[in-house]
Amino acid sequence: MVQNVAAEMADLEDEDFYLLSGVEQGMRFSEYVAREKLPEFSRLTAEDVDYRLDRCQDRGLLERKTIQYEGYKLTFEGYDALALHTLAERETIESVGAPLGVGKESDVYEVASYKPMALKFHREGYTNFREVNREREYTADRDHVSWQYTARKAAEREYEALETLYPSVSVPQPIDANRHAIVMEKIDGVELSRTALEDEQVVPVLELILDEMATAYAEGFVHADMSEYNVFVASDGVTVFDWPQAVPVDHENADELLDRDVENLLGYFRRKYPGQVGDVDDDRVAEELRAGDFDGLV
Repeated sequence: MVQNVAAEMADLEDEDFYLLSGVEQGMRFSEYVAREKLPEFSRLTAEDVDYRLDRCQDRGLLERKTIQYEGYKLTFEGYDALALHTLAERETIESVGAPLGVGKESDVYEVASYKPMALKFHREGYTNFREVNREREYTADRDHVSWQYTARKAAEREYEALETLYPSVSVPQPIDANRHAIVMEKIDGVELSRTALEDEQVVPVLELILDEMATAYAEGFVHADMSEYNVFVASDGVTVFDWPQAVPVDHENADELLDRDVENLLGYFRRKYPGQVGDVDDDRVAEELRAGDFDGLV
C-alpha cells in the first residue's frame, strides 16, 4: 500500500524536489536512473545529490538498485510528493486530510482549499504493471513505459473527460491536475454497490444513470468501465465517477464499450433487484443511448 506523504512535505526542501524532479526526468529513459546522471538531471552538485539522496531515501521517496549500476527511481510516494508540491505552489490545495477511498488503481483523499475537495492519485501499474500496460492503449506506442507514465496518462485522460462532460453530465467538477493527481469536487453520496434501494426507487435510479450515459455519449465520451462501483447515489440524484478508461465516441471500439457498459449496469440491477427490472433489451437500450432518444425503460 502506498503511504500518505503529506506529513513529510513540511520537512522537504526545494533541493529535495530538484532531485526528485531530476529522477523523474531520467525515468523517461530507463526504469532506474544512474547515479552519475543525477547532477545533470537535477542541476545540483554531486555533493548535494549525495545529501539529498539520503534524505529522500530515508523518507521512502526513492528506491535504490545496485545490480549492473547504482540507480534510483521514484516510488509512488516520491511521485505523490512532486504532485503535491506543484498543487500547493499553485494554491490549489492547502492540506491533505483523511482517505476517502483506496483501491487497486487509485487513492483518494479529502483536501482543504477554499472548500473541501477530493484529491485522486492514479495508481495504474502499481500492482500489476504488465497487465495494465497491455490493456491501456495510451501505452501502446511506447518502447519504455514506466508506471509513472501510465498513471500520468490515466490522469490526463480522466481530467480531459471530466472537463468535457462537466456540467452537462453529473460528474465531479474538475479543479486542477498535475502528473498523476487530480483535484476535483468532493461528492456526497453512497456508492451504488452499497445502496439498498426501495422497490419504487430501483427503476428511477437506473434510468437516471442511463440518462447520464446518454448525455455523456452526446458530449463525446463513453465511460468504458461502468459498474456499480463507479456511481454515487444521493437524495438529489446520481454522480458517475472514475473516467480514466473513457474513450471518445469516434473510437473504433466505442460502440462495443457502450454495449458492455449497458450490459454491466443492467446485469447488476437484475441480480440485485430481480423483481424490479423487467425484460429489458440491452441492445435496444444501448442503441437508444447512441441515438439520443432514450426516454425510459418502459
